[in-house]
Parts: sequence; structure tokens; C-alpha cells
Amino acid sequence: QGKGTKMTEFWLISAPGEKTCQQTWEKLHAATTKHNNLSTNSKFNIPDLKVGTLDVLVGLSDELAKLDAFVESVVKKVAQYMADVLEDSKDKVQENLLANGGKVHPSQIHPSGLLEQQWQAEHKFYSSSLDTVPFLFVFKGVNQIDNDLKARASAYNNLKGNLQNLERKNAGSLLTRSLADIVKKEDFVLDSEYLVTLLVIVPKLNYNDWVKQYETLAEMVVPRSSNVLFEDQDSYLCNVTLFRKAVDDFKHKAREYKFMVRDFQYNEEEMKADKEEMNRLSTDKKKQFGPLVRWLKVNFSEAFIAWIHVKALRVFVESVLRYGLPVNFQAMLLQPNKKTMKKLREVLYELYKHLDSSAAAIIDATMDIPGLNLSQQEYYPYVYYKIDCNLLEFK
Repeated sequence: QGKGTKMTEFWLISAPGEKTCQQTWEKLHAATTKHNNLSTNSKFNIPDLKVGTLDVLVGLSDELAKLDAFVESVVKKVAQYMADVLEDSKDKVQENLLANGGKVHPSQIHPSGLLEQQWQAEHKFYSSSLDTVPFLFVFKGVNQIDNDLKARASAYNNLKGNLQNLERKNAGSLLTRSLADIVKKEDFVLDSEYLVTLLVIVPKLNYNDWVKQYETLAEMVVPRSSNVLFEDQDSYLCNVTLFRKAVDDFKHKAREYKFMVRDFQYNEEEMKADKEEMNRLSTDKKKQFGPLVRWLKVNFSEAFIAWIHVKALRVFVESVLRYGLPVNFQAMLLQPNKKTMKKLREVLYELYKHLDSSAAAIIDATMDIPGLNLSQQEYYPYVYYKIDCNLLEFK
């Protein structure tokens, strides 16, 4: 989020139609723009859905609350995994999290525009009646995304983990790291019946001792057979050639001087296999990266759109429960300005407090009132849902 940008949070609210719904919209718009633009507003037109009985609506209200939480969690998971996959380029996450088929970033989305296109496409699911059809439809789609994400993430993470383990083997101090990528064939006396080359880690502080001592640490050390092959911050990696039968003696004596003999067999086949495995994993990871990011983009968009749908259905159901029938309300989408959110709340309260003279009494009531979700601890005289796109901000 750069400085001075808008909040990536939307308030989806609804109020009853006055003489007309247009009038409700104009009244809100005037009230929020009168005091130097408290929010950016747009109409959020929800098509008329056929309404069942009150009991059905109360049931739907609960189902929708659960569905909302589920879909939001999947939207977050996809976004979070996108950030994991993009590793070093987290700043690219934002441009990859685009909704509506990749055309707009959620913080700039007007969910209303997005929805209208969607309703057109999926009207058949909603026009029947407001029962469980839309839920199953949304749940199935999002559940599928959730399951696919688990499978894809698990495969990719496996690959990434194996690659990291190999990379770790080739890093770290000379005492523990793999030496395969450091040593060369010519550093060793190979295929000799009597002679063998050892690799020794010599602390830099003790290097002068090594040069003086190594030929005398055991019988049968080949004179001038030691070279420095590699160094890290603290130590040198040296080779030394001696007769096989003197090896144990040499190791034992070397330890007293803090010279560490590494267990190492020069084996070209093994080293080659390791290198090939690393190349294979690295190529595999690169191959999977593109399609995975594309999948995440597309499915982020799908999940986000589904989420906005659920919000729309919730507004519809709550509005009917609160304002009664016939269906007559205007849903509106507000994008608050960060600095004036408190003021915006006050303006909305003034505008709509008449809807609910008993709002104060309701807060004390323990009875279950449709449309009043006490767990949210946010009750307003108007129907209100937050669409929080901050969940898609990565630091």
C-alpha cells in the first residue's frame, strides 16, 4: 500500500427504498459527499430473488454466515499461497491477485460492477428461488478450489523442500557441507593399492601448524602432498596423501591439533547423480512455477467473485428480514476514506437511526433477532457487511 491510497475495505450496506430506491441512493450519496467525500460510493444492484417464508430466510441467514467465512478463508489461502510461491518477488503479488479474470485488483474493484456481469452469467441459478441452489453452487465451486489448492501446494512444496535440502547440503561450513561440488578428480590419488588421499579441515588460525606438522603426524605421509583446495570464513580444506595403513594413526593425531579429517570417498558416479538430481528438481520447479501462478490467478478471481456473491446474498436476505416485504431496498457499496471512517459511521447513523428506534434495546436483548449477528458485536440500524480486501496486502 503506497501512502495516500484508499482503504482496501468496502462497506456493503442497504437501506429501505424511500419513495423510490433511487431516492435512497441519492440521499446517501449527498450525505457522504457533503462533508468532503467520506467515501466513494456506487449502487450495488441485487436482482430480485424469489423469497420463501420467514423461517427459510432465517435459516438461510445462518447458512450464509458460515459460507461467507468459508469462502473468505479460501480467498485468503489462495492469496497467501501466491505470496509463498512468488518468494522473492512479493511485490508482484498485488499485480497477480486480480479479480474478474485478471482485469482489476480487488482494492480497485467495484464489486458491484463485477457482480452485475456475474449475475447475468449465472442468473439461472438464482431466478428459481432463494433456496439452497446458490449455496450448493458457490460451496461446490469454492470447495473444489480449496481441495485443488491443497493438492497443488503439497506437490509444489515437496519439490521445493527437496531442492532446498539439496541446496542446504551444498552450503554451510566445511565441517558439514557437501564437498562434492568443491573437489576435483586431480586432487586425489585414485585406484592405488597402497595410497589414499584424505580431506582435512584446517582452522585458519592453525594453518601454520598444519604446514609444519602434517608430514610427521603419522608414518608414511607423502611429503609435500598437501594443497589448499578451498576456503570458507574460518577454515581451509586441504588434501593430504598417505599410505592406507597409516590412516587411523593420522586421524587420531590430527584431532589433537584440531585438524578434522572428513569422511569422504571420491565417487564420480554419486557426485554426478547428486548434480543431476539437483538439476532435475530445479528444472521441475521452474516448469511448475508458471502454470501454478496462472492457476492461482484464475482461482483467486473465481473465489473472490464467489465471495462477493455470498455478500450480495447476505445483504438480500438480511434486508428482507429487517425491512420486510415487498422487497424494497437499495444496496450500496461504500469505499471509506481511511481518515474519516469514524465520521462516516456518524453520518450513516444520523441518516438511518429512524429505522430502528429500538436499536439500543436490541443490543441488551439476548433473544435471537434475525439479521442481528451478535457474534460480530457490530450492530447498525442499517444492514452492513464489510468486504475486507486488506487480507490481500502483503508486507
